[in-house]
Amino acid sequence: MVAYRLPLMLIIIFCNFVVFGLPSAFCQSKKSISEKSQECLSCHRLFTPGIYQDWRQSRHATVTLQEALQRPAKESRFSLNVYKQGSYQFVVGCAECHTRNPQSHSDTFEHHGYDVHVVVTPADCSHCHPKEKDQFVTQNKMAHAYGNLHHNPYYQNLIGAFSGPAKSEYHEQIDNCHGCHGTKVSVSGTEEIETATDPMIVPKLKGWPNMGIGRVNPDGSIGNCSACHVRHRFSIAVARRPETCRRCHQGSKSPAWEVYSESKHGLLQDSTQNPEHLEAVPWKLGVDFSVPNCAVCHAALIVDPAGAVIAERTHGFSERLWVRLFGLIYSHVQPVKADTSIIRNKRGIPLPTTLQGEPSNRFLIPDTEQYVRKKKMKDLCQGCHSSQLVRQYFNHLNENLDTINKAVENTTEQMKKIWSAGKANDADPFDERLEALWVEQWMFLANSMRYAAAMGGMPDYILGHSRWWEFNKGFQVLKKAASQK
Repeated sequence: MVAYRLPLMLIIIFCNFVVFGLPSAFCQSKKSISEKSQECLSCHRLFTPGIYQDWRQSRHATVTLQEALQRPAKESRFSLNVYKQGSYQFVVGCAECHTRNPQSHSDTFEHHGYDVHVVVTPADCSHCHPKEKDQFVTQNKMAHAYGNLHHNPYYQNLIGAFSGPAKSEYHEQIDNCHGCHGTKVSVSGTEEIETATDPMIVPKLKGWPNMGIGRVNPDGSIGNCSACHVRHRFSIAVARRPETCRRCHQGSKSPAWEVYSESKHGLLQDSTQNPEHLEAVPWKLGVDFSVPNCAVCHAALIVDPAGAVIAERTHGFSERLWVRLFGLIYSHVQPVKADTSIIRNKRGIPLPTTLQGEPSNRFLIPDTEQYVRKKKMKDLCQGCHSSQLVRQYFNHLNENLDTINKAVENTTEQMKKIWSAGKANDADPFDERLEALWVEQWMFLANSMRYAAAMGGMPDYILGHSRWWEFNKGFQVLKKAASQK
């Protein structure tokens, strides 16, 4: 192996010298880059220059662990207190991520003398980000997004109704819900591929590539940090931009982006081109930003100009949410556990409510937890708005959700009459024409109105897109079908 690699490495060193100049062209002194990562970079800066340049501009490449651990707690971007393995003086390079925990990865393969894996997972990231990983995996429905669909037979039927012409299982998933929810990535053998230097034997990955946030990884972990912190820059600024959330939270089924864009918050963001300091930690309200976006409300550490904490940073994105708005027939209280596939209603169906909207309370957070979460969100709102306005807004939200739920219940009653009369078969409640119309009522129209009620988009979004008008048209069609002999 060594004899084979020597001439190749000499060629690579020569090419590096010709193209890039002296080794000091690395982002900083090579002394701060581990020997293993230096060897990775000697090739990849030539053969994958886009990846190299992204990494070079990242904080991983420019801040050593020793420097990061010396920052004040509020300014820290990770939760590691003591580095248990390796040395403090190195930055985070290729090897620090792609050779981490090789024994746990079924996608590990031998690569120029190192055990390397393709898919970097939350379990790998947890070496430096243990708190963030725990919050993301245990408190966040997003990390369970694949399982919450795949292990719920009710939703499997719904996915089947969405799917177009039959394709391979992977492509069918990626083209539909699992493009955002994630797939299961597994190893199905090995294959030989051509590279810029020589043929290489690599693991053959099923369900890859996919940037879904609830991906099941080859090491058995769940979730995908790079869905938000896009690789290989892993920038906090990118994760904070609402356009990053837009990738999944847009369209008629979950129009958070559209509602935000048409709300007064979105209008201010767009018209003023607010010069947000997206990299700042902590994030100072009125100094680093003045218009809220997704990260402000759901994740970031927010402080006032004097440095007093308004909201703690979290990767449990439901931590400031007490009500669940979309993806289900009715809005309802947030679930206790991020794994929602365990939920069953009174009829044993894997839904958090009955078709009449009655909640399965043992699976949902109690009143005390609802109060805590609601207060966290109110505290954020009151950073810009009066307590009176905030109180009235939250009361108005409750009234809107009650109204929308009642409208969905009326529509569902018509659908139940249709099932009872044998005009549709409820064995699969999604595969017939009238059932598809019923799904549109709650999954597209009601979801839109709930989002608008919660995100300041009423009447901008609801009236502008005729949501209530379309909802009532669908209701009349179902009502007529239910009443016909």
